[in-house]
Amino acid sequence: MSFELQPNLKGALLELRPLREDDFHQLYDVASDPLIWEQHPSSDRYQKEVFDAFFREAMESSGALIAIDARSNGVIGSSRFYGYDEAASEIEIGYSFLARSHWGGRFNGEMKRLMLEHAFRFVNNVIFVIGPQNFRSQRAVEKIGAVRQESRDDPRGRGNFVYLITASEWRRFKFTGESDKL
Repeated sequence: MSFELQPNLKGALLELRPLREDDFHQLYDVASDPLIWEQHPSSDRYQKEVFDAFFREAMESSGALIAIDARSNGVIGSSRFYGYDEAASEIEIGYSFLARSHWGGRFNGEMKRLMLEHAFRFVNNVIFVIGPQNFRSQRAVEKIGAVRQESRDDPRGRGNFVYLITASEWRRFKFTGESDKL
């Protein structure tokens, strides 16, 4: 069974659906906040020309999802499935960001929960690659049970931390009630 990179996923707080070309302006309205990117290796992503390249890459990935607030129907961010490795039974989740109005755990927790539950229908391992200065993202994936494994350079030679969560660890995390705290 091949990994479905762009599912429609719904939770109580948000909906994730495939990113479309006509989502650019609404998503850029969220991404244009410099504070979203202050800990990110691409801290200038709030600039329109930099975000435009990010958006094009997201569209070309065929794994990008847009996050929509279930109550307001407003765009609040995005995330992406990428790096699917069938032989290793592995997928990466990343390039995630949320509007600051939706920071604080509940929305990010639900986004990750929806994506992990979808991923673990197809693979046994989910990877998160996070910049060493991106403390918010590191804490967020640690809260869902991911464990730092190694460091890895990105194509630009910047070092990143690699976090892993396995299907069995996710099930244990869910059934111990820890996921209720997200």
